[in-house]
Amino acid sequence: MKNKQHQNPPPCFLKHFVNAQMQINKIIAVFFIFVSGLALGITLGFYIKDTPLQIYTALAKATNLDSTIYKLVPVDSPPPPSPVNQSKISIEPLASPPPPPPCPSPPPVGLNFYVREPSAMHEMEDSELLWRASMVPKRGGAYTFKNTKPKVAFMFLTRGDLALAPLWERFFKGHEGLFSIYVHANRDSGETMPEDSVFHGRRVPSKNVTWGEPNMVQAERRLLANALLDLTNQRFILLSESCIPLFNFQTVYDYVISSNETFVEAYDLPGAVGRDRYRRQMNPTIKLDQWRKGSQWFEVDRHLALEVVSDRRYFPLFEKYCMPSCYSDEHYLPTYVSIKFWKKNSNRTLHWVDWSRGGPHPSRYQRTDVTHEFLNKMRFGTTCEYNGKNTNICHMFARKFMPNTLDRLLRFAPKLMQFI
Repeated sequence: MKNKQHQNPPPCFLKHFVNAQMQINKIIAVFFIFVSGLALGITLGFYIKDTPLQIYTALAKATNLDSTIYKLVPVDSPPPPSPVNQSKISIEPLASPPPPPPCPSPPPVGLNFYVREPSAMHEMEDSELLWRASMVPKRGGAYTFKNTKPKVAFMFLTRGDLALAPLWERFFKGHEGLFSIYVHANRDSGETMPEDSVFHGRRVPSKNVTWGEPNMVQAERRLLANALLDLTNQRFILLSESCIPLFNFQTVYDYVISSNETFVEAYDLPGAVGRDRYRRQMNPTIKLDQWRKGSQWFEVDRHLALEVVSDRRYFPLFEKYCMPSCYSDEHYLPTYVSIKFWKKNSNRTLHWVDWSRGGPHPSRYQRTDVTHEFLNKMRFGTTCEYNGKNTNICHMFARKFMPNTLDRLLRFAPKLMQFI
């Protein structure tokens, strides 16, 4: 019985033994945590012991801190500056910058500035061009100052190249300063004139033109407007590519410059090609008895040219109502001049032309037609009135001459027309 009691300890003893074992385990765990924390703290302490010094040094360099911060850095101090005698210091004011150079005064604007020949090319639209041209002086006589002579504007309304240009070159030669040239050609025709030609660079901004359409008159107004930009142009002559001169330059120049009248052909013609072309929608601004017909090839003075490009009452009616069968180019200017400026108009043209063969176009002349007798007939075969006196010199130009007439014209011109 006793042996059984010694082999099985009492339950209370086991309980105390288990509790003691747990306490020991807790003590060991706490000791292990303490030792680990101590070791970690010592390691970190060695690692960051220099960090404050590095931070202070960086701040001192960046912000120029007080010297008490720099004392943390073992740097040798520079020697103190030597004392300065304040009485020897002279304070000089800063020198002011030199003034900018004066702007050069613009050259004086004289008459030559206004009378110089403008370029034929520009970027103005038609409305801008007509507005600009209508602003130029209407008062004549300004060209008399400083020996500036009046010029004649020769305006060529062409469909293409100027085949008779060599003849005109001979006509203009030696008379520079007395004429201006303007060429209006369809856009699809290129500039083929050589640089030494009087026609080179004289083409104005152009638009395509159709025979019988109002755009034919628009082209005439466009030429006039461009020519008006040159204040020295006093007379204006409309020509075609088939026109030739019948006299030398000086004779033509004196004839138009000295004339007291303009040369716009205008007459009343009953029938299908005259009054029957009138449009009733133009009434009452233009009445039937005011309707006139005439050649589109004209010569006008500066006053009339200004009025034509400034017209906003009569020409819009032609644009609106005078369609192809009306032929604006044969009726607008004759009608307009007859209504408003008939007193100074001669009612004749300076262009010789032959309508005797009938048809919508005048006679065309080929190479074999060009003879001394034929040219003299055009030069002196008509009588008219010039400045109140009768004369047989009535036409300065003639048309229509084909390109194949050029060689014979160049052969006859020097002697017959006394070209230089």
